[in-house]
Amino acid sequence: MAQYLVLIYESEAAYAEGGQEAWSEITQAHVEFGEKFADAVVGGNALQPTMTATSIRANGTEVTDAPFAEAKEALGGYYLIEAVDLDAAIEVAKQVPARFGGVEVRPVMVFEP
Repeated sequence: MAQYLVLIYESEAAYAEGGQEAWSEITQAHVEFGEKFADAVVGGNALQPTMTATSIRANGTEVTDAPFAEAKEALGGYYLIEAVDLDAAIEVAKQVPARFGGVEVRPVMVFEP
């Protein structure tokens, strides 16, 4: 089986506007997703807001208290999944809760020794 990283990009502003109710709903949706696709999900995590990000550029010579790139939708979390092929990974990724944005599916590169 191949591994795929499902990157979750959403609007942080939409979560702020939605308050605790939106946060509770999406949290429950992720719990349900994890249960439904327990055989495919290898791991995953939610990320702290972009205001907590630190970017390091130019071989460590430039450190900035900000995300690497400014965008309307920010990387808010990820799942590492296993699937037989990209089409199967996409079918799983379509079910990832992303109420305020969307997801990106990327195959994990395997290096041979």
